[in-house]
Amino acid sequence: MRLLEEKVIFLTGGSKGIGLECARKYVEEGARVVIIANDAPSIADAMLALGEAATGILCDVSKAADVEAAIRQTLLKFGRIDTIHNNAGIAHPSKPLHETNEAEWESLFNINLKSILFTTRYGLEALKQSEGCILNTSSLVGEIGQDNHAAYTATKGAVNTLTRSMALDYAPFRIRVNAVAPAGVWTDMLRKWGQAQEDAAGIKKYLDGIHPLGDCPEGDVVADVCVFLVSDKARFITGCILPVSGGAELGYRRNSITMFSEKAAQ
Repeated sequence: MRLLEEKVIFLTGGSKGIGLECARKYVEEGARVVIIANDAPSIADAMLALGEAATGILCDVSKAADVEAAIRQTLLKFGRIDTIHNNAGIAHPSKPLHETNEAEWESLFNINLKSILFTTRYGLEALKQSEGCILNTSSLVGEIGQDNHAAYTATKGAVNTLTRSMALDYAPFRIRVNAVAPAGVWTDMLRKWGQAQEDAAGIKKYLDGIHPLGDCPEGDVVADVCVFLVSDKARFITGCILPVSGGAELGYRRNSITMFSEKAAQ
């Protein structure tokens, strides 16, 4: 039997990047996936790629009414939710804190963090019924920080502590709550970030270099771990922030220093 046979997974930010790779793996393992995104063309593309096992819902995850409606629509169609995967997120702007304006700050926190409040608020009763799980997509920089991304790293640090607190709150209902924390992963968002950097030409070399296990990976390496964490194979794991980083946390600072030292010498 496939690991996720007949499970219903509510996946935010599932039409692109890591989210779409997760959706592919979830479908391969037998799940029915509800893709939640705010971009209709990308939802349509995802539906073509994923086939009949996937359903797309246009939704702004930063708006309570949108999320409530998406949860309700999912329950009307499938009658249950086994997993809420909070993957939707943005990383811009690429700025230090004092240059970050209020609208940029609010956008980051609304999409990366408040969305988890809404999916939990409106999806919790369904998860109690299924004794399901919640999975949050975090980032390695939520633990170690990152220059020029203070607001973004603040949201991911908050996701980490939120994950642990939620794990405690919902354990009595047999609801597990975990997070994955990638380092660099090639997605459209990361490519756009790279193009916005001062040394755009050196970004690939830098991102390859921070992963001791090899080059900067594609999203499938994260998706494989997500399949495990939402499956019954991980039935006794909760409150875990799992790095999917190729060991980047072991050499991240060293490689950052090397990059900037090389740049200073030019």
